[in-house]
Amino acid sequence: MAQLLKGESLPKSDLTDDDVQNMFDVFQDYYENTTPETFRRDLDDKNWVIVLRDPTSKSIHGFSTLAFYTSLVEGKEVGVVYSGDTIIRPAYWGTSELPRAWGELVLRMGEQLPKPLYWLLISSGYKTYRFLTTFFKEYYPRYDRPTPSQIQEVIHHLARERFGSQYYPESGIVRFAAGATPLKQGVAEITERRLKDPHVAFFVARNPGHGQGDELVCLTRIHLNNFTPAGLRMIR
Repeated sequence: MAQLLKGESLPKSDLTDDDVQNMFDVFQDYYENTTPETFRRDLDDKNWVIVLRDPTSKSIHGFSTLAFYTSLVEGKEVGVVYSGDTIIRPAYWGTSELPRAWGELVLRMGEQLPKPLYWLLISSGYKTYRFLTTFFKEYYPRYDRPTPSQIQEVIHHLARERFGSQYYPESGIVRFAAGATPLKQGVAEITERRLKDPHVAFFVARNPGHGQGDELVCLTRIHLNNFTPAGLRMIR
């Protein structure tokens, strides 16, 4: 059974130096090619952070960084939630604190943003992609239906806006020119048993370079009607 952690959402500016160091220590344990400079650069690009702390020691054992902003898509303002670095120590896998804290923060901050409100997610690991398949009814890309052209245009727009020439629209992949941080070997490896899951098999097929840090660009709409039963439990 996963050990208990306590989720805390806070503006990035409220992080202490010790918090940032603690987050980096967790990150470098599980990702390749990490440096304090690249980690800090990614963190500075976000405005909110969810940290998962041990209730007793207050040490951080997992976190997710987020950016909330507005974009202009085909002349219309839309709200965007973008997820950056996310990791939980394997000893705590299975805890519901990250999705609970994520849902609470996104719904609260989303009230201040124009609608529709989109979650822009890039994924170099199947566990991140499976967050979409578990908690949302409609999301793209997916194995069982093509991405509607209108949604594909939103994906292209938001990805070009955020990643520029590092986004490859023909494949839907972000390949960072510098600073790619793939998971270390042995962390969330994709086994033959995992590949029997059609969602995982689709992720691997669409992102064959995930082991080198390639990121699959994904999109879903944040709306109560788009949450699965598991998603509704997450936010309530």
